[in-house]
Amino acid sequence: MSRFDGEVVLVTGASRGIGAATAKAFAAEGARVAINYRQDREGATATQQAITAAAGEAIVVRADMAVDADIVSLMTEIEDRLDPVTVLVNNAAMIDRSSFLEVDLDAFEQVWRVNVRGVFRISQLVAQHMVDNGVKGVIIHLSSILARLAVNNRTAYIASKGAIEGLTRSMSLDLAAHGIRVNAVAPGLIATEALLAGMPDVELQKAIQSHIPKARFGRPEEIAAAILFVASDDAGYVNGAIIPVDAGLGGREAGPSTFQPQPPSGDPRGPSHDQYQP
Repeated sequence: MSRFDGEVVLVTGASRGIGAATAKAFAAEGARVAINYRQDREGATATQQAITAAAGEAIVVRADMAVDADIVSLMTEIEDRLDPVTVLVNNAAMIDRSSFLEVDLDAFEQVWRVNVRGVFRISQLVAQHMVDNGVKGVIIHLSSILARLAVNNRTAYIASKGAIEGLTRSMSLDLAAHGIRVNAVAPGLIATEALLAGMPDVELQKAIQSHIPKARFGRPEEIAAAILFVASDDAGYVNGAIIPVDAGLGGREAGPSTFQPQPPSGDPRGPSHDQYQP
């Protein structure tokens, strides 16, 4: 028996990248998966075809997470074609690459509508349906390493991911009494189309990867594996957590290390703290 037999899993923004990898991983473990997309129907269909080719079950459902009517319609379609959602993965997100001085207010509000308001609304509807149906379900938000570590020209996106982490903690408290767990997975630098589009310079990619403790970008499948763990019964006591999956990058100093510790000659104990010199 697979971990998610009989579960209905909705993955938003599942036409490519982390969302597509997550949808495929859930289907491989027995879930019936709703693949949400906004524009990229071709990508969503490719995800579905990969699932059905492996004897899994999936449907493709369009909805813009910035449009309330779309979200309501999405829920109805999934319930009609599958069953009520038991696991929700909020992966859909927008990125704005303007600096703080130049970010357009309309663009900021659009990022907020998709990344925060849309997540709030779909989560609320799913949670209400879970409570009404007596389902002890799971809701997982995708946060980001950028909720904790800032970079240039991502003001709107970073603000939205900080809000997601607060939403995760508050939702987990309100829904715990109903047996619904809420957590967030916070990826580091993952080799998705969105990330690579933001840094097309190959030399820059190499330089950044050299600073990651594992010396490479993560893979979407590695984030999917973490999401499945958090959604599984093995994580039954995990609630309200923000789980970084970043190869340790979030705990590293801001720039390349300048420390070159060397143990004193003949000292088997190695250097003492005050012998580390920048």
